[in-house]
Amino acid sequence: MKEIMDYETCQKEHLRQVQPDTDKIQSILKVVKARLKIIPQVQKDEETTSIIVTDYYEVIKELLTALLLKNGLKSDNHECLISFFKKNYPKYEYEAHTIHQLKDIRNRINYDGLFVKSSYLSQNELEFTHTIELLQELIATDSSQKE
Repeated sequence: MKEIMDYETCQKEHLRQVQPDTDKIQSILKVVKARLKIIPQVQKDEETTSIIVTDYYEVIKELLTALLLKNGLKSDNHECLISFFKKNYPKYEYEAHTIHQLKDIRNRINYDGLFVKSSYLSQNELEFTHTIELLQELIATDSSQKE
């Protein structure tokens, strides 16, 4: 698996300063809430596992987007969302690598038509929900309290 993109590269090429936008952050959180409402309603089987995994990634990506926005940044790629998280919240390096692995799986689903085995979801779903809860907490707390 490829390493997470270097944060300095992200700063130079993919991140830009923006004004933190509370309304946009709240809108993103509302979309996240709607996605999270749907995930448990999908019957888990070999045909739907890839869809559920993709939905978990979309939720995490949206939360990372909101976290960046809260910190006055916007990224033009997913990789730098993860790089920002890893650099600015080093206490959560394990979660950053979990997100990166999930991104790679999601890309293989979307671009290669990969069907993920249901065992992957059952082994990783708690990690996904933990990461979602962590990101929600980080968005809710003061951005100056980085770990």
